[in-house]
Amino acid sequence: MPGYRVVHVHYFTARLRLGLTQDPRTAVRQQIYLRALAADPMVTVNFGKFRNDRRAMPAHPLEIDPSTGKPRMVLVRKLEEKGSDVNLAVRMLADAFRDRADIYVALTNDSDQVGPLLTLKEELGRQTGIIFPMPSHRSSKELLQTAPDFVGHITRESLETSQYPDRLRDEIGVFHRPEKWRKSESPG
Repeated sequence: MPGYRVVHVHYFTARLRLGLTQDPRTAVRQQIYLRALAADPMVTVNFGKFRNDRRAMPAHPLEIDPSTGKPRMVLVRKLEEKGSDVNLAVRMLADAFRDRADIYVALTNDSDQVGPLLTLKEELGRQTGIIFPMPSHRSSKELLQTAPDFVGHITRESLETSQYPDRLRDEIGVFHRPEKWRKSESPG
């Protein structure tokens, strides 16, 4: 964000649990990343939850059951992150009420943030910004319609130049970037 000084970052996520992903090391890598964030005084991590339900949903591609004329249903495991989007909205609004910044920026492509961004801009008279994830993803037209004062995109170059070092220290001791992330991938 050229021309701006970041005063604080609130990071919104949910903790992965073993069994939620195919790669059991994903949860371990997330814990290392969260530990790195916790070691940074400019960052506060805010947690939602993962909801893991078994649900009956229409088969894809859509199949019609000839005996009933209705879509054939299949049992699936549906994994959803819950709470992060509303927690982000509440945090931005609470910070705006306390006048904690000159501009309130969300790094998101989630159109659920349209209402909070419009409230910040139109009702509270605050400047707003949106930073979209990697440019390979389409930017939300709904978010752009909030007329943000700042629009940015995360680029591979900005990700590479903003990485934490391979080795960090916190109150527990020294820890290292997972091998899988070294020079080839972003955290995930």
